[in-house]
Amino acid sequence: MALTWRSFDFFDATQIKIADDDTRAFFESNDISSICSGSDSLFLGSYDGHVRIVGASWKVVRTFQAYETGPITHMRQVDGTSLLVTIAEELSTGDSSNAPVLKVWALDKPVKKTGIPTCLSTVAINNGKKPFPISAFTATEDLTQLAVGFANGAVTAIRGDLIHDLGTKQRIIYESDEPVTGVELHVDAALTTLFIATTSRILKLVISGKGHGLPPRTVEDIGCGVGCMAVDKATGEIVVGRDDAIYTYTLDGRGPPIAYEAQKKLIAVYQDYIALVSPPTPSAESDTRRRFWGAAADSIFTFTLIHPDLRIVAHSETVLADVKHAFQLWGDLYTLTQDGKVFRYHEKPLAQRLEMLYQRNLYTLAVELAQKSGMDGPQQSIIFRKYGDYLYQKGAYDEAMTQYIKAIDSTEPSQVIRKFLDTQRIHNLIEYLEQLHDRHKATSDHTTLLLNCYAKLKDIDKLEKFIKSPGDLKFDLDTAISMCRQGGYYEQAAYLAKKHGENDLVVDILIEDSKAYDEALDFICHLDPETAYPCLMKYARVLIEHCPKSATKVFIDYYTGNYRARVDIPSPVDPNPPVVNGGFAAGAANAVQNLSNLLPLPYMNTSAIAPAAPQSAKLTAVGETAFVLKPEDVPVPSYTPPRPRTAFSSFIDHPDEFIVFLEALAKEDTLSEADKTDVYTTLFEMYLHKSNEKKGAQHREEWEQKAKALIEGTGHEKRSIENSNVLLLSHLSDFRDGTTLVKEQSGLLFDIFRSYTSAKDTRGAIKALRKYGPEAPQLYPAALSYLTSDARVLDEAGPDELAGILDRIDRDGLMAPLQVVQALSQNAVATMGMIKPYLARRIERERRDIAENRRDVAAFRAETDQRRAEIADLGSKPAVFQATRCHQCALPLELPAVHFLCKHSFHQRCLRGGTGVDGECPLCERDNATIRALKKSQDENAERHELFRDDLDRSEDKFRTVAEWFGRGVMTAPSLE
Repeated sequence: MALTWRSFDFFDATQIKIADDDTRAFFESNDISSICSGSDSLFLGSYDGHVRIVGASWKVVRTFQAYETGPITHMRQVDGTSLLVTIAEELSTGDSSNAPVLKVWALDKPVKKTGIPTCLSTVAINNGKKPFPISAFTATEDLTQLAVGFANGAVTAIRGDLIHDLGTKQRIIYESDEPVTGVELHVDAALTTLFIATTSRILKLVISGKGHGLPPRTVEDIGCGVGCMAVDKATGEIVVGRDDAIYTYTLDGRGPPIAYEAQKKLIAVYQDYIALVSPPTPSAESDTRRRFWGAAADSIFTFTLIHPDLRIVAHSETVLADVKHAFQLWGDLYTLTQDGKVFRYHEKPLAQRLEMLYQRNLYTLAVELAQKSGMDGPQQSIIFRKYGDYLYQKGAYDEAMTQYIKAIDSTEPSQVIRKFLDTQRIHNLIEYLEQLHDRHKATSDHTTLLLNCYAKLKDIDKLEKFIKSPGDLKFDLDTAISMCRQGGYYEQAAYLAKKHGENDLVVDILIEDSKAYDEALDFICHLDPETAYPCLMKYARVLIEHCPKSATKVFIDYYTGNYRARVDIPSPVDPNPPVVNGGFAAGAANAVQNLSNLLPLPYMNTSAIAPAAPQSAKLTAVGETAFVLKPEDVPVPSYTPPRPRTAFSSFIDHPDEFIVFLEALAKEDTLSEADKTDVYTTLFEMYLHKSNEKKGAQHREEWEQKAKALIEGTGHEKRSIENSNVLLLSHLSDFRDGTTLVKEQSGLLFDIFRSYTSAKDTRGAIKALRKYGPEAPQLYPAALSYLTSDARVLDEAGPDELAGILDRIDRDGLMAPLQVVQALSQNAVATMGMIKPYLARRIERERRDIAENRRDVAAFRAETDQRRAEIADLGSKPAVFQATRCHQCALPLELPAVHFLCKHSFHQRCLRGGTGVDGECPLCERDNATIRALKKSQDENAERHELFRDDLDRSEDKFRTVAEWFGRGVMTAPSLE
């Protein structure tokens, strides 16, 4: 036996004690000629042609005679069925020769008369009438193809339906001078191959399918003995045992041999094992045995069970009798010796077998055994952990870590981590922690420890690889980001946050850690509106402080509904891509030092770390190089802009940017009325705020003009700013023009003038008088009182201004002369010389009015007297009519004619109605009707005293008004009718 084979006792060997006397006597009689097993039964063929069936109690439960004469040399039971194949042969006698007979029995169909099983078919096996015994036999599971080998070197193939006895065909497919020692069939889907073993070669022959009819092909020029060829039903391999090794054959040829030097008389395949029976050893060893066994030494056989894949001798024992048969039954392996004894070989439980390997520290072999036995992963992990502990105790740390990683699924990580922390095997620890993360078994503490280890080794490449590993997240994200930030790995922290959608963290890192304000704003601009808004508002003041123009532009776009997320198109592949981590590498030393100080490993020599260099590099970018689409190429997303007031607090201490923002919003027509009020009011306030900056009078005037234009406008801005807000803000900012404009727009012109007089602003008062005087004449009497209230005011205004006021009062009749004199006499400021021109003009005009009135009175009296005389003449004197033509048709007047006192004459036919006696002159009818209507209206109005009072209240000349209404009859007493 080769030295590489290890011997163990994996089987419990026990002799079967047969309790039934008859059964035990049959076994001990040495009358068993053949044996087979199947369907949980043992089938024994005897030399007298009988078949005995042995049950689980090792008692013959059934016996029937299969043949009249001749021994049953071969049997085959189809497992899972009731079919049994038997072959019996009789040696030739004299000149005659009897062919072997094959029968197929249905054990579940007994014949009624005899009780023996039904024989389904009987076939005489052809061997050319040559009297040679059968040396090998094989059959397919469906019994449609059989092969029989003879000692004379012939092989007969039988094909047909033996079960239904529909006929068979047989022929000799191989002949040679070498005895056939074994035949085995290899069946594929469409190909059946027969392997033939002789004493000097191994051949294969296709008996059905492609290649059928071709001569046999030699597989190997070395044969085997009888009983040394078997088939492994699990793999389909043909197993051949020779003295030097175990050989396997497939359709492709011979496989690698398994060296095992020992004489082999019989082989059998049991599960993963091969059972070997070796005859007594030759002379050298036999002498030694004779000293112990005496004469029985020549009959000592060796029975061995080997595991060829593991190169294990699983069981080995000496047997004092030849092993005639080896068979599988009830899950165990059995052997039958020449002296009729039956031995059972039961495989020990896997746990016991593994324990044997543990005791000899054969952990690799234990793993192979577990895998061959189909042990699941968690149970195999126990072996890996034991192997790792063993290697760790030996100091083979790298090999131990390999085993611990294999057992990582069922091992508490802290047990392994603690070992390698104590031994300062940081490389092994990193390897283990990386595997924990790859298998998603790492906790936040493991992530922290791994990043700490990277920092201790200053292994930036591994850190980069770990952070940017593809696939699913393998570590605690929050812990990794936090550790990277604390250690100065800002770019890695931002990369992690961006990759996993933590947009808030990306902005936080770029602003608070990297101070990369432009990059932060650019990142925000790549987000959708709903995601960008909270990030924008959280750092609004910081962004406006460091990126005033671009941040203000983003605010304007977002609040006006025009925000578009920027879209980057990856650039073509660059053969020499820029190093993204250039800035990071420059500050790596400092970052490593910061991170390594967070969780120092026990017994770690921190003095070996180089001193930190100043971190002067700046995080340049988070993403890769890309082309950015133009804003107009990106569609505007659908979102609802927030109210403008939510952004006001973001522009504290940045009035210029705030004004730009407000002016942009003011141009939007989609704002609600409430938002317009907020925008315009705040913009007015910011204009006044800018005007109060100490930058000179011109600066103040420019901003006040903007504020003034805002409240002077006629559009939304004027309607949106409440007057109370304008008055308050103007007062707080000392913006008098604002107050004035509000009062002017509200019609409070007298209040404007009074505000100037209260402030003793004579020039402003005069300016207001000139501007508002035409609309508010009452300002002139007030101006007269103001100018004559103080000598200094009068001197400032000048006598010409006073004269102009008096002239306007006189021209518009705003005050009576007596009122003017009384007003000027309140203070000893005005002199008679100042009002002398006014009084002179007034007296002269009144004189002219008196004279004109007297002339009108005389004219009215003369006209009245004339009308009265005419009426008297009409009542007392005859009228003379001298008209010669009709005033209607212009024809000569003919009788009958009608004459009216108005001196108009008509043909009677030309008058309406025909007579005109009680009628009215058609030419004077219209004028008379007008006079009557006026008279009627005067009579009606004379009774509506409320119109008289209203006209009197609105009249400037009360006497004239009373006279007019008196003339209309309002004072006439009602008639008594």
